[in-house]
Amino acid sequence: MLKRGFKVLLGQANAEIETVSVEDAKTLVNSEDVLFVDVRETQEVQNTGGLPGHVHVPRGFLEFLVDPESPMHKPELSSGKRLVVYCASGGRSALAAKTLQDMGVENVCHIAGGFTAWIEAGGTIKPFG
Repeated sequence: MLKRGFKVLLGQANAEIETVSVEDAKTLVNSEDVLFVDVRETQEVQNTGGLPGHVHVPRGFLEFLVDPESPMHKPELSSGKRLVVYCASGGRSALAAKTLQDMGVENVCHIAGGFTAWIEAGGTIKPFG
């Protein structure tokens, strides 16, 4: 048995990070101070599109893409903007937000219910490509 399975890790992450509702996230679209960060896999984003203005940062590459010392660094992640992370349903984004916070990113949160909740709430979708 694992010392800390995914349920424990998610519980710890959710206790330490900020979570915003879809309705609150919808008010942040087009804000110059906000960057939506999609941590889903590439195929998921290609199949469904994403939130307007999002940057794609697959969860498996998160640490490499956010670190300015990494050759893979995405400069937009160091812009000082509030990072609003999302995935399909909220699990990966909670873990990603916790990782970002642990790495020293101060203004980060994630969307409760993820992309699925966004669609159900009638949120705007930007097609892939």
